[in-house]
Amino acid sequence: MTKKILMVLTSHDKLGDTGEKTGFWLEEFAAPYFAFRDAGIEIELTSPAGGQPPLDPKSNVPDFQTEDTHRFEADKEAKALLANTKKLADVREADYDAIFYPGGHGPMWDLVNDKTSIKLIEEFWAKDKPVSAVCHGPIVLANAKDANGEYIVKGRKVTGFSNTEEEAVGLTKVMPQLLEDTLIERGAQYASIEDWASHAQRDGNLLTGQNPNSSHAVAKLVLDALS
Repeated sequence: MTKKILMVLTSHDKLGDTGEKTGFWLEEFAAPYFAFRDAGIEIELTSPAGGQPPLDPKSNVPDFQTEDTHRFEADKEAKALLANTKKLADVREADYDAIFYPGGHGPMWDLVNDKTSIKLIEEFWAKDKPVSAVCHGPIVLANAKDANGEYIVKGRKVTGFSNTEEEAVGLTKVMPQLLEDTLIERGAQYASIEDWASHAQRDGNLLTGQNPNSSHAVAKLVLDALS
């Protein structure tokens, strides 16, 4: 039977009070999307507001384009799917085998506190299904709890965008919270390696990647978990 993955994207497009736009990061969506699709996995896309999620404009400048982002730009099917994400309130855990959150700064504002998203993560976790995220995506785990009322990241190995990487992009003071600090506060065994190097962690069904360059590595972990 074909496996099915739910990819959850942000609907938030304002970068704090900077007047700049944010959203999801293209590489962190495109690389896992094609990794999953090429492996024969069915993909459903969702976001809190439904429809077209906001793309962080910085993620589409030449410096950050990759083979996968170019492939996405040329792929009508992928673009149509992205333009018509389902409303998060309309998806059910029972319909999917795994859940994946691309990053970008958007989730730091909306998905971190989104009750529907949190409940969905908790349902996937309770059913022993892979829960995965990359870069700023792991912030979505911060408020999800297990059946005992403990944070699911507590005592578990996780990674995500590091404080030094946030400092490097000059957004430490713009963020409502820092991903690394928040996960550590929740009891996670947070670990990162040098800035921008590919780094992914697996702790059972919890799969996380550090930064945009970790998108392939975490997607592979998800595929391994599903097989």
